[in-house]
Amino acid sequence: MVTRRLPPLRALEAFVRIVRMGSARAAANELGLSPSALSRRVTSLEEFVGKKLFTRAHQAMKLTDDGRAFYEAINPHLEALAQAVEAQSENLQLLRLHLGVSPLFGSQRLFPRLLELRKLHPRLHIDIDTGPNLLGRVGDTLDAAIIVTADPDEAYYSVRLDHNRVHAICSEALAAEIGPSPDLETLAKQTFLIHNDLPESFEAWKEALGFQALQPAAIDHYDSGQLMLEAAAQGLGIAIMHDDHYRRATGKKLAKLYDVEVESPYSYWFVCRPKSLDTRPVKLFHDWMIESGL
Repeated sequence: MVTRRLPPLRALEAFVRIVRMGSARAAANELGLSPSALSRRVTSLEEFVGKKLFTRAHQAMKLTDDGRAFYEAINPHLEALAQAVEAQSENLQLLRLHLGVSPLFGSQRLFPRLLELRKLHPRLHIDIDTGPNLLGRVGDTLDAAIIVTADPDEAYYSVRLDHNRVHAICSEALAAEIGPSPDLETLAKQTFLIHNDLPESFEAWKEALGFQALQPAAIDHYDSGQLMLEAAAQGLGIAIMHDDHYRRATGKKLAKLYDVEVESPYSYWFVCRPKSLDTRPVKLFHDWMIESGL
């Protein structure tokens, strides 16, 4: 049997780290290499495959078309290799992911899909954390988090999960009382419900409708999207929330006010430290999340 020559594995590791972390500098720091040493490893891999995998300019490295094709070709096999090694390991421990997530996202989008993930990766188990300051705890007590924000810090690896629009949501009874498109005077007599993490949503909604002068009777603040939906359903006020929340709020007698499209300043993002993508629990969850369209 002919033994095929393997590529330089350290060079392959350097290549994959650069692609996954999106930065040669971050990859070098993670591997404990100087930029020149990292570049030499990549050069040795390029010489092995006979193709230019990166362009280099001003100490930055950018994937070429050949580099992208090479990564897409080898990545599934690297995953298969990791699974094969795990399958033969005597240390068949559970894979544990510490994931931060908002209660609303967890109940509406994550939990209905988790059985799919369990069937695909039986050894992957997830500890769910819905506490405060999720982003600040990523890389410390959390391996990763799904947060709602306008723009994640560039120090994190991030994937945008949706593009949302803002809607005014209230109970069907309140909508019948004030009408589907109440005027400014009517709105000024109402209570509005605003999420602590989404303060700009109300401003975006007012501006889109030309209601910049709106001063409601009261603004009640919530730190839970679930409770905001419940409060709106009980007629306690008009909730300013994402359309995704409204679509998934099954079983509640809710109505939307106004037939307008208002782009939200906020989206759901998956975030983790770049180096965490190399850990099995984070990578398995990340890949499933992307492929399943969570």
